[in-house]
Amino acid sequence: MPPRKKNHSVATSAATSAASTTFPSRAPSPTPRQPFRLFDLPPELRLRIYEEALHVREPLDLDPTNHRLIHPRLALFLASHRLHAEAYRVFYAQPLRLFPTHGRFFHTKLPLLARLPSHYRAALTTLEIRLGPGWSAPPRSQKITPNLGLADCVGLRRVRVFVELDPSERFFDGFRGSGATEETYMWFCVGLLKGVFGEVPGLEVVEVDAFPAVKRDAPLVLGVRREIKRAGLRLVWGPLRGWGKEGEVEEVEEVIDVGASGLEKAMRELGVGGAIEVPRVVEVLA
Repeated sequence: MPPRKKNHSVATSAATSAASTTFPSRAPSPTPRQPFRLFDLPPELRLRIYEEALHVREPLDLDPTNHRLIHPRLALFLASHRLHAEAYRVFYAQPLRLFPTHGRFFHTKLPLLARLPSHYRAALTTLEIRLGPGWSAPPRSQKITPNLGLADCVGLRRVRVFVELDPSERFFDGFRGSGATEETYMWFCVGLLKGVFGEVPGLEVVEVDAFPAVKRDAPLVLGVRREIKRAGLRLVWGPLRGWGKEGEVEEVEEVIDVGASGLEKAMRELGVGGAIEVPRVVEVLA
């Protein structure tokens, strides 16, 4: 019977193991990383980190893309109770839209503000109101009630009013709905602002801006400005139109107060333009 051959693989493996123990590997073993101690940083740096991690470009609102743009950021709140207590104040210091503008949530009964708990509402500093969407038939949910929770917004100091369009223009004739006049939507918007100004306890500034198609002396803009003045709040102009640099709105209102009289002045006080537009309004009221 022939002799059995030696298993060369076993001998090779033994030789390799001996060599590996004799000659160490060139690549050192990785040093275990220590966890980053966030709370060892000064508060100023921590706030800056929260701003970078939680910032979103658009105002907070009900939107179908929230699961992709907002939800991943909110995972930061789950790290610890202390981090949540510091970070949520930074997140909700961003502007929040009062009534949703996306079609999917346009007729919702509960806007985002009404869905937030009271301690999140207290962290809000800026509220945005869009005037124009749904102008022909505003949703029934767009009204100021205690259920919105505006009274809980104790940190709210600024309201941003953005006018997308003014339905009092002539090319909107025939599209305003049954029984609606040129002033119907203006008074609706004034009522919204009056309700907001009365509910928010510490409001100080109202910023007004508009799309380029909206005129500086549009009845809706003038109505908004008069309501701000009546509430005793400070008016500032937004950056898109830059009306604050020109100062023409103040001049227009002075002309209205000084030069108008009789029926023309009454029409102007209701938010209608100059004397050329008076026959148009009289015809509608008739």
